[in-house]
Amino acid sequence: MDTQTTATIPHHAIHYVNRVGWLRAAVLGANDGIVSTASLMTGIAASGAGGESVLLSGIAALVAGAMSMAAGEYVSVSAQSDTERADLAKEEKAIRHQPHAEWLELRDIYVERGLTQELAGQVAEQLMAADALGAHARDELGISDLATARPVQAAMASAASFAVGAAPPVIAAAVIPSVQVIVIVSLACLALLGHVGAKLGGARPLRSILRTLIWGALAMAATAGAGHLFGAAI
Repeated sequence: MDTQTTATIPHHAIHYVNRVGWLRAAVLGANDGIVSTASLMTGIAASGAGGESVLLSGIAALVAGAMSMAAGEYVSVSAQSDTERADLAKEEKAIRHQPHAEWLELRDIYVERGLTQELAGQVAEQLMAADALGAHARDELGISDLATARPVQAAMASAASFAVGAAPPVIAAAVIPSVQVIVIVSLACLALLGHVGAKLGGARPLRSILRTLIWGALAMAATAGAGHLFGAAI
């Protein structure tokens, strides 16, 4: 294939950063769902409670955890969204009342990135003519479509992923009421989550798998120890 033919072929590269908005919330929610639910259930089981109590604690953890993740994510991302809107309103006012100063500010940003002052001035002028607020939002404030806060999307992703993560240990307890089965199923799901998360993010699976397994195992061991200690005391 010659260079002329190659140059006419459109290039569409897949960038993993496009997924960061929902991937972070999804992985966090699923990991929290598995770890917190399985840890609570192992703690309750270690205290000497019966199988029905263990299962009930898992169901309660699933519902409460999903709602908590949704509320927490919505509130935190809404705060970020409010800050972005306030900054954009301030920038829009500055562009309207001090356009030359804002042009200089944008020009200097491009100079710092390696353009000559003349070229940077031309780029700033053309971008401001096309979309002044968009140019300043992107290059001065760092606000872009990829990083824009979306509270509802983040809340739904967190709640759904938490429920998906919490479901396997609960189902395991319903089918086979054994703490060993709950732990094995949970660790297997954590390993799968680490692998899938790494693949979607373009990272090495082994490191992600080990990270999720180690922290998940520590959480379950600590909760089981606490359950056994306080269960014996009571």
